[in-house]
Amino acid sequence: MEAKWKKDNLLSIREHAYLYLKDLILEGKYRAGDRLIERELAAKLNISRTPIREALFRLESQGYVKTIPRKGVVVANISEEDVIEGFTILSSLEVLAVKLASQRMDKETQRELELKIQELIKIKEKDEEHVHFEHIQMNHLIYKASKSPKLFEILSGLNDFIHLAANMGYETPGRKKESLQEHIEIMKALKNREAEIAEYLMRIHIENSKKAYVAYMKNLKRVI
Repeated sequence: MEAKWKKDNLLSIREHAYLYLKDLILEGKYRAGDRLIERELAAKLNISRTPIREALFRLESQGYVKTIPRKGVVVANISEEDVIEGFTILSSLEVLAVKLASQRMDKETQRELELKIQELIKIKEKDEEHVHFEHIQMNHLIYKASKSPKLFEILSGLNDFIHLAANMGYETPGRKKESLQEHIEIMKALKNREAEIAEYLMRIHIENSKKAYVAYMKNLKRVI
């Protein structure tokens, strides 16, 4: 797949390269242990090797890739323990996000939530292909609704990390639609300012996501 960069796009080439590579890792297109070769990536994206090198350095600083002597840059293997700990932290922070969002709800945010709810209902009935993308969009909408820039920043960074695990959990039959419905119910509670219900549903959603990830890892170990 060759990327096409538009001249009028506001993002710089180096930012494009970084986001492109990170998305491929988060979506599971590049898996743990896969080599990321500068020359090949530059040819695929039709850009020079310099922004690729900078993107890989940035990804390494965030723990997504690592450099191995005589092998080069490979996608990092995030441990199961790290992911479980990430889910635990995410649960506490996302519950706080929905609590603040319920308390600070306004009419504009209610309209945004209603539009997203209707959009998700249509997707659930027809299409599972874009669930991973919608998962990010749903979370960002909830984080934004908390009206806490610092919390938004922390959760957005952590959510990228957890997104890897969520994609693995989606391998569990029915988990994609189940996750979608959980988000719909959370946003309905938020829209109606039902703080306690929203907090409870968020805890259940994170726990179900963690269970799906653990189930995937157990099945993977059996195969190996």
